[in-house]
Amino acid sequence: MTAARILAVAVDCRQPDLLAEFWAAALGNAKTRTWTDSHGLTYRQLDVDDGPALLFQPVPEEKTVKNRLHLDLAPVTGDQRAEVERLVMLGAKVLDDPADDPWIVLADPEGNEFCVLPPR
Repeated sequence: MTAARILAVAVDCRQPDLLAEFWAAALGNAKTRTWTDSHGLTYRQLDVDDGPALLFQPVPEEKTVKNRLHLDLAPVTGDQRAEVERLVMLGAKVLDDPADDPWIVLADPEGNEFCVLPPR
């Protein structure tokens, strides 16, 4: 029996360079590379050591609705609140900090939602 594996998580965005820089700083261990497809569109890709790549692909439209897929992050060192503060300093915005749930919802510089959970 064969199976598939996730090679990359693709993120539609207006400014691939901006998002690649944000996520490279957020993840801290990503190697960035750029490539162009057969239509002349330039993509930015972050190759992450312990997971699928993040691929930022250019699109002409703005984000308009809630993500159907999002990333969940957990700090490697430190605590959840310190990680949220660090990400906000990099350009993220806090969208929701529910008192009864263990996650905090943020948005990256283009408005894509993601969550920060306590360390695991």
